[in-house]
Amino acid sequence: MRNFIYKHLIGRLVVSSIILSATAIANATEQSVDSPTVSAPLAKAAVETATDEARIQQAALDTDLTLDQQLQAIKKEALTLNRDLFLLKEELQFPANTQVAVFLSVDVGNFFDLDAVNVQLNGKVVANHLYTEKQLDALKRGGIQKLHLGNLKSGEHELVAVFTGRGPKGRDYRRATSHNFSKSSSAKYLEIKVVDSAKLNQPEFSVKDWG
Repeated sequence: MRNFIYKHLIGRLVVSSIILSATAIANATEQSVDSPTVSAPLAKAAVETATDEARIQQAALDTDLTLDQQLQAIKKEALTLNRDLFLLKEELQFPANTQVAVFLSVDVGNFFDLDAVNVQLNGKVVANHLYTEKQLDALKRGGIQKLHLGNLKSGEHELVAVFTGRGPKGRDYRRATSHNFSKSSSAKYLEIKVVDSAKLNQPEFSVKDWG
């Protein structure tokens, strides 16, 4: 893209140079039309040649710009197609009648700094994640992380999440929360929430069932 911009700018300079040259020749022709050393037809031909070159250069630049626009449009279409294919793949792998998704949201900073989370469904580990500072910053600014996407049959199930990090006064902190839920024939969405509790002066962990 940078090469295209350089090429475009250089081309513009060339066009401007050609036009200025043509103008200069035209002015010289007008000023010296009575002079025996200047041929008016030759000067006119030079002006026409310079103008034609400018038009050719401008047409080439316009063609390049059009090609770049077409390339950007193709990239946009490719991204849209990839997104649609990804969604279709998820629908095929995780149909609504068995789909279960687990998300994580964080609203902490005063009483807890998250280091890692471990998620289990019916005693089986389905997610294990260690956090970087950049990831934690994104969560604290309102981001929601998809921890797990899988399949569960209809019935009763148990979700357990174990958190490790630094609690009040920078001490090592480990806490678990559990949630029992029923899975029907529709998709199930669960949000694990970690929030600071000013009332308790410590973090709170809970699971919200979005149906």
